[in-house]
Amino acid sequence: MKLTVKEAAVFSMLGAVMYCSKMLMEALPNIHLIGVLTMALTLVYRKKALYPIYVFVFITGLLSGFSTWWVPYLYIWTVLWGVTMLLPKKLPKKAAPLIYMTVCGLHGIFYGILYAPVQAVFFGLDFKGMLSWIAAGFSFDLIHCASNFLCATLVIPVAALIRKAEKYSSR
Repeated sequence: MKLTVKEAAVFSMLGAVMYCSKMLMEALPNIHLIGVLTMALTLVYRKKALYPIYVFVFITGLLSGFSTWWVPYLYIWTVLWGVTMLLPKKLPKKAAPLIYMTVCGLHGIFYGILYAPVQAVFFGLDFKGMLSWIAAGFSFDLIHCASNFLCATLVIPVAALIRKAEKYSSR
């Protein structure tokens, strides 16, 4: 997956856009566009979408601190990327929005479960303690699920916009 100079610049900017979108919505608990952007970038760039995703992860750690909360970021967005990669490239036009919304919503509801194992290791929790940690954050995961589901209505328009920009820039 070699990058051209143009791709490196574009992916760096897209990673920065992901970070800025997160910061702009920081006041709203578990409501953000990272899932939307992850899915849209994956639909457009496929494997190369990992570049802007990890630029976002690195910027997040750099500006917010490489701490225990950041470690799950190393894999948590890759899970959404991977599930999106497994979806058929050509989904039926009427089904695609609902499928993307469902996948994004499920990522939100499972966010705490995906996050928990690393936190359990860092904080010395046994399995029961980890389950308690998941249960304590479940109300936030429900908000995350609902907001991801609703925000994912933007996956197709954002992917179309990125494709249009790609087409325009290659002239």
